[in-house]
Amino acid sequence: MLIHRPLIRGLLLPLLLSLAFIAGCSKQKETSTYETWSTYLGDKANTHFTTLNEIDSTNVSSLKIAWEYESEDFGQMQMNPIVVDTLLYGVTAALRVVALHAATGEQVWQFGEKLEAWHSTSRGVTYWSKGEDKRILFTRGSQLWALNALTGEPISSFGNKGSIDLRSGLPDSAKEKFVISNTPGIIHEDKIIMPLRVSEDIGAAPGNLMALNVETGALAWVFHTIPLPEDPAYKTWKDEESIQKGHVGGANNWAGMALDAENEILYVPTGSAAPDFYGGIRKGENLYANSLLALDVNTGNLLWHFQFTHHDVWDRDPPAPPNLMMLSNNGKSIPAVVQVTKQGYVFAFNRLTGEPLFNVEERKVPQSSLTGEETWPTQPFPVKPKPFARQSNEISLENISPFAPNKEELKRMLEQANNAVYAPPSLDPVLLLPGYDGGAEWGGAGVDPENGILYVNSNEMPFILRMGKDSLTPAENDAITGKSLYAKYCSVCHQRNREGAIQSGYPSLVGLKTKLSELETKQIIQKGKGMMVGFPQLSDEEVDGLIAFLYDEPDKMEVTSNNRDEYPKLPYRHLGYTKFLDSNGLPAIDPPWGTLHAINMNTGDYVWSITLGDTPGLENKTGEHTGCESYGGPIITENGLLFIAGTKDGFFRIFDRHNGKLLWQYKLPAASFATPATYQVNNKQYIALACGGEKLGTPKGNKIIAFALPDNP
Repeated sequence: MLIHRPLIRGLLLPLLLSLAFIAGCSKQKETSTYETWSTYLGDKANTHFTTLNEIDSTNVSSLKIAWEYESEDFGQMQMNPIVVDTLLYGVTAALRVVALHAATGEQVWQFGEKLEAWHSTSRGVTYWSKGEDKRILFTRGSQLWALNALTGEPISSFGNKGSIDLRSGLPDSAKEKFVISNTPGIIHEDKIIMPLRVSEDIGAAPGNLMALNVETGALAWVFHTIPLPEDPAYKTWKDEESIQKGHVGGANNWAGMALDAENEILYVPTGSAAPDFYGGIRKGENLYANSLLALDVNTGNLLWHFQFTHHDVWDRDPPAPPNLMMLSNNGKSIPAVVQVTKQGYVFAFNRLTGEPLFNVEERKVPQSSLTGEETWPTQPFPVKPKPFARQSNEISLENISPFAPNKEELKRMLEQANNAVYAPPSLDPVLLLPGYDGGAEWGGAGVDPENGILYVNSNEMPFILRMGKDSLTPAENDAITGKSLYAKYCSVCHQRNREGAIQSGYPSLVGLKTKLSELETKQIIQKGKGMMVGFPQLSDEEVDGLIAFLYDEPDKMEVTSNNRDEYPKLPYRHLGYTKFLDSNGLPAIDPPWGTLHAINMNTGDYVWSITLGDTPGLENKTGEHTGCESYGGPIITENGLLFIAGTKDGFFRIFDRHNGKLLWQYKLPAASFATPATYQVNNKQYIALACGGEKLGTPKGNKIIAFALPDNP
């Protein structure tokens, strides 16, 4: 049972905090003033922008740690904290919500018992208030919880004693499927619209967009991203039977949304249709997958849409929520919505009409050779701005890393790979650059919302995309065994030999019995861990059989499938998320491997581009920065600074946002794969960020840290 546990000593501090919170909330300004950080990524427009100005270029070198909070839970924390008056809200690595005093880091309340620790990731919480009713909304698994913001107690009038199942707005066929949310929902009046994360394989849940009543949890409206027959977009799917039988799913929003509150328009980037990588059972353009949707936030009615990738077989879903900003176009001030992508493209639209602000060309792309696959003949390319990440067709033998010990081997591998942009998945290797993660990441871009400058960090990590024929024998395909379940659900990430790909973030499962108990393994299979999806649809017998296979024990099950597995057998399988690395585990192409850019979105021209981060061990081998992978986005300040962590090397850095010059950096106790937050308490400005590490093989951490300038004598 989830409970609230006050953990601070005494009764006076909580009482004073509650009174201060109530008084402060009555004076809360709209986030359009950019002085608060009470919403994920700063505001509902996702600007990452602040007008707070105590910290500036003249004193930034004096920043010190103001406070540290140590969680009981170690591991990845992707969350962007929010601050309402004097309370900072965050989520630990085990999905427990904490409320901290924003000036001291002292814990006020915590929701969730340690024994109930989960292993997924969360990017934060959502705050809502109406009079004296103040709530924190967050998700654990498929459950959306509403908590009293002052005490952490569940709101008993919300759903079933404080929570509802996010699958309540999905068809009955999806009620037992994997559905969670990693990203905070967005609030408009009495509604919360929730991002959903679903499986990416055949039989995934559909990614319906759902607005829920914040007070009761009741369903307000639903938008079907896999369209219903009466929707004209239904004609963009040729395999009607696959939709009707639930073989096709996805097209979900997982990265978050943006809201134009004045015009009451919700902007929603949608993900790829499932199954991923092979679209032979979902032929067609596949609207509304891989699209930006503009919806009436009150009704869910579609106003306009734009599709970024037609019939996606590359996992090219938009990785971050869009940014709202004002741009100047032909002498006119245009309300714009801007979307960064994994491909390194930036698309800009008039957010009222959907008209692109820069030309977008439909260009012919290579076609698939896989039996049954029908890739789309063209893909959209924005003419401006130019891509902020290198494209696969820019990589030649001259781009093999100078640090690679096995250069000749890498050259042979590169010669065998198809490096065309949008080269379709094949039995032969395809060079995917930007890789599966991007390009842009889920941390997203920051903007100067009035002057039209966009700031985005980017990865330059190449991957090798390859498909294989289904290797199971007909007898194995007709039976459900531990081996067949592993091949279906696990091998794409952990490899057929169970050795994983640690550099890609997928651990080896060899010798798993010595690392995890059967109970721990079962919980991870059912609930997921980190970015791994869970498989709640598996029966207890199936989970036991899979565990037996993982533990190298005799298979506990072998059941003839009959009608148990209703999904068609796909002729091809994705062979895994394999990075193109040298023998030292470093990117096989030349640096930079991580970059940071400022783009003038009024003109589409770059203001500056720099390398972001360094690779440990190479500092003395080159006089230049190598760059490294990063997750988590920047904060942009009106007075000329850019705050960013997110890098694998574990530094928190501050740049001059006008020219990209590094002003200050600090080595964190663990890498912060998250976007910071900045706020003010008692006229003092703080910058807070979560340091959880673990991702990309980095050491685990458990701290939330806040920086501030030292008090004047």
